[in-house]
Amino acid sequence: MPEEINRLLTDQLCDLLFTPSADADENLLREGIEAKKIHRVGNVMIDTLVRLLPRAEQHRPSDISSPYLLVTLHRPSNVDDLSWLRDLFLILVQMSRELTVVFPVHPRTRQRLQALGSFPPASDRLRLLEPLPYLEFLALQRYAALVITDSGGIQEETTFLGVPCLTVRENTERPITVDLGTNQLVGRDLGKLRDAAQVRLGGQAAAEMSERLMRTAYRFGTDVQPSALLLSLHSRANDKGKGCVEIRAGRWRRS
Repeated sequence: MPEEINRLLTDQLCDLLFTPSADADENLLREGIEAKKIHRVGNVMIDTLVRLLPRAEQHRPSDISSPYLLVTLHRPSNVDDLSWLRDLFLILVQMSRELTVVFPVHPRTRQRLQALGSFPPASDRLRLLEPLPYLEFLALQRYAALVITDSGGIQEETTFLGVPCLTVRENTERPITVDLGTNQLVGRDLGKLRDAAQVRLGGQAAAEMSERLMRTAYRFGTDVQPSALLLSLHSRANDKGKGCVEIRAGRWRRS
């Protein structure tokens, strides 16, 4: 991924690197980063989610009831392929016969859908929404039966929330979500996406998956130490008065 190349370059320039987990520490050490520059402070994005989750409850859309499937797509490698995008929506239409599909549409994705003309077919169960504010979207994530996405941050948020996630990408910079079993990379294989969704949504397999998610989710991202982050920054500022700092999200994983 292009952004991963940027991360690797930034690693070499930074004086302080704040990481969320042990695997991120290990990756930086393999890159040749000095151990004294690495500070594990936990997942600050999940810290934000925890703080705002009670407020998100007040922003849950009243006209969307569970169960529903939540979808987000915005990456050019996905939405710029109009043939693939059309086939994906045909699958979403099929899924909407079983449960409501809620899709807040990114501006780039909406533009590509407009290029397809009258597609996708109109459906009361396939709801195409405008982009949502964070609190409303967080509330939708919390109560979704399943999330389909190509977003890195949503992979982490669904893991903490205990919501199964299917990632429509060949790789991920959040491999801990795959290791915990909450997130599955399905690539751009739409048949694999459809089959994985059926497994995650149906029968005994889904019940077992839900129980495992609840056992693992709340171990993810809960060791945040914002005080350690601030103390490191304060110490660095007093020491040199300048420098480059990076907060590291994770590491790269190919499916």
